[in-house]
Amino acid sequence: MKAYKIKERKIFMSRLLGSNAFDVFLLAEASITTYNTFFIDGRMNKEFFTGNFNDEGILPPYEFSMWQDMRSLCFELIKGKRTPLGFKLVLHLKPELAKALLTENGSAVSLNDLKAFVLNIKYDGSELTCITATAFHTFIPDKSPDQIWDAYMAEFFDHNAINYELP
Repeated sequence: MKAYKIKERKIFMSRLLGSNAFDVFLLAEASITTYNTFFIDGRMNKEFFTGNFNDEGILPPYEFSMWQDMRSLCFELIKGKRTPLGFKLVLHLKPELAKALLTENGSAVSLNDLKAFVLNIKYDGSELTCITATAFHTFIPDKSPDQIWDAYMAEFFDHNAINYELP
């Protein structure tokens, strides 16, 4: 687990809300505080997609909403002349990418053990911080997934020209 303090908020927000850079993630939850506090539970309600209206019988592929589908909603809540008082986003790397990341790095931990690679994005009104975490279904003494995830996120930020510092 690492905390990345984002140096250039405007560039980060442009990548987060104005590009597809973060589309490798699912939105687990969001809390955005502007003139109201808006809460979004990113968990998909599969019941919504069943019944007479689902002619093709297609259900959402993930437990949580894809960031690419939620990005514009979050942008609408955040944009404006005034800076938000704060927000928190909890993003999960898509499962197929998490599996590939574990496999590519030769980890003995399987996707059955890993619940999610998590990226917590927090803005408190002055500072923007991204905190990595790994969530498991059960206790795992192997810390290699944490190291793999931290290395991936550092590479992700570098690739997307997001400047950060590690406190």
